[in-house]
Amino acid sequence: MNHIRTKTAAILTFFWLISGSAMHAIATETEQSLVSFSSGAFVSLKPAEHSERWSGFWILDEKPITGWASPKGKTENHVMVIELAEKTLLNQVEFDTARIDGKGRGAKDVFLEISDEGADQGYQKIAEVELADAVDNQKFPALAAVPGRWLRLTIKNNHGAKDYTELMDFRGYGEQLTKTPFPEASGTYATNYKDFHLRQQGTAVTGCYEYKDGLLNGGIEGRVMKFTWQERDRKGPSIFVFSQDGTQFFGLWWPEGGYENSTGQIWTGKRKSTAIGSCPHWSGGAQEQMSKELASSGRVRLYGINFDVDSAVLRDESKPTLDKISDMLKADKGLRLTIEGHTDSSGTVEHNQTLSQKRAESVRSYLVAAGSTEDRLKAEGYGSSKPVSANTTSLGKAQNRRVELVKQ
Repeated sequence: MNHIRTKTAAILTFFWLISGSAMHAIATETEQSLVSFSSGAFVSLKPAEHSERWSGFWILDEKPITGWASPKGKTENHVMVIELAEKTLLNQVEFDTARIDGKGRGAKDVFLEISDEGADQGYQKIAEVELADAVDNQKFPALAAVPGRWLRLTIKNNHGAKDYTELMDFRGYGEQLTKTPFPEASGTYATNYKDFHLRQQGTAVTGCYEYKDGLLNGGIEGRVMKFTWQERDRKGPSIFVFSQDGTQFFGLWWPEGGYENSTGQIWTGKRKSTAIGSCPHWSGGAQEQMSKELASSGRVRLYGINFDVDSAVLRDESKPTLDKISDMLKADKGLRLTIEGHTDSSGTVEHNQTLSQKRAESVRSYLVAAGSTEDRLKAEGYGSSKPVSANTTSLGKAQNRRVELVKQ
């Protein structure tokens, strides 16, 4: 049907970790929406939808070219519930409808409530707005300063179309009032790519899935998991956002090098057991997985080594991942590594180059202090010159902030 249109831009956005106390937010072009996958928001109740390509999930991707559409003929009273990553005080909300597929389909009357009691109770109104048809960046102040962890969005109607109601993007800005740790996510999940076995060790995550000998290796930044998936004949980046209790996830994955012209594919799962389980093709731990990737390809991409914002200071949460690298070096006395630092494109080329070099040197210094000899380790910074994802969105930038180990 003509309602389905081709989407051509990547939707990689991710979490820009804010250190210290919660920061007051005023909506700007570069500010992070707190109602987004990149901030760790999780959709706990989707509205009825036309199809996966027009799913309610896309409202939170911070890209106005992807969005939600109602089932045909059902244009009124659609409800979405969003679990925010932290207890949040919103002061402004923003909506996009410019890329709707037909005149009159844009969401019109929208009601927004927040609760700190639960997904199905305790809601208080914070906004009631009337949106224009086919217009982006429609900003509205919150009507009340009410903090909460659950957000309920009700789309009452559209601008007169009889077939579909559509909303392309929804963003919210304000303060995160808490800073909670990532939920324990180890276990076995039933997913749309068969069973998924995940082991979390601090900020390091490894696992396998029972589809095409799938493997993953990655880490945690803030409230979001980012990793590289690998199958028999292909690999690529992925992100997962988990529910508050860690029992469900929503993810997106892309083929390696395909982020510029792919909207990503949805990956969802629900935990069926806290037992990690295994796959015949998986060795089971972060150290073992790193060793396997270095042996097979000579390179491993690491997430879970996190730094203070715009700094080369390692965060304490990075220690488990760093210690696994140290253990790997101790187990293989002949192993020599180049530690590569990579940044996103937020700063100047010169600044990013310097920052990435200092970050690589920080990792090298940690490993030397842990017992490795200096002659086995080189540190090289590449700034933002070697992206693995689009630098146009927050999710993409976070995928590009990484450390890679290369076998010499």
